[in-house]
Amino acid sequence: MNILLLATLVAQMQTVSDMETDARALELFLQDRKDYSEYCPHLPWEQPDIEVYKAILESQLPEGCKE
Repeated sequence: MNILLLATLVAQMQTVSDMETDARALELFLQDRKDYSEYCPHLPWEQPDIEVYKAILESQLPEGCKE
């Protein structure tokens, strides 16, 4: 019985962790879009897919865009 409870808790923790990662990735994605148009629309840049943000969890703005 305890093993089943532990497995359920671990699965729920992973779901929360995935949701936190997804939320942070979305936040970065939207912030990059805003910052690009505000700070460096003159630089060539194509925003990567949200999956890139989920994997890296860092801004993907071009070099020199935002100091």
